[in-house]
Amino acid sequence: MRLQDNIAIVTGGTKGIGKGVAIELARDGADVFVTGRSAEPNDRPHPRIVPIRCEHGEDDHVAAAFARIIEERGSIDVLVNNVWGGYERMVEATGFTWGKPFWEQPLWRWDSMFTAGVRAHYQASQLVAPSMIARRRGLIVNISFWAAQKHIANVAYGVSKAATDKLTADMAKELRPYGVAVVSLYPGLVRTEKVMEAAQFLDMRNSESPEFIGRAVAALAADPDVLRHTGTVLIAAQVAADYGFTDIDGKQPRPLALADV
Repeated sequence: MRLQDNIAIVTGGTKGIGKGVAIELARDGADVFVTGRSAEPNDRPHPRIVPIRCEHGEDDHVAAAFARIIEERGSIDVLVNNVWGGYERMVEATGFTWGKPFWEQPLWRWDSMFTAGVRAHYQASQLVAPSMIARRRGLIVNISFWAAQKHIANVAYGVSKAATDKLTADMAKELRPYGVAVVSLYPGLVRTEKVMEAAQFLDMRNSESPEFIGRAVAALAADPDVLRHTGTVLIAAQVAADYGFTDIDGKQPRPLALADV
């Protein structure tokens, strides 16, 4: 219960990595609000988790949801920007479009990744920053990926993830004087619902549970010296090695290097 009395928000926290993060933060004692378009009031995988339906592409929805949380709880200790767009409709009339070159990509994918991804992270961070600044403490975690550093799948994916990492670096620069840390966190191959649908085609030996990413976030949130990480990219499996925790199955996933991805 290291995070007792902490208030956390996990955007896009109804499934996948976001759900795993929310569960582990709650298990560690935090009161966790999860936002997402599919959030249902009775869908509470842990008693400390409160779902709030929120469309992150609609500014008013987001502002109202965050205002409600801050009004009810007074402050936010941890924000996990996990919501993301662009993974939907991978198969269209022209076939499987996810890996196509940029000139054959649907333009909506770029818009979705930036609107429901990078821009959503920016807005959520704007909304929680004043309460963190007032208390001179807080942690913002932006879920990102190796596509920021090498070509993976498509151009829009890489550019949006690179923008996420730049968002981390620049927000960290402005928030550091107030004691607020901002990091990018890279998962490995995570056993989300979508990944498990294709598990027979994948090498799952070094995979990670969604809760494993949550354990990384919880370890960072509980670290009184987390500011030393601010502005950096962290690998979830390396965080596990550094902080001394395992995945929920007791395994220790191997941290990937850029060449491995």
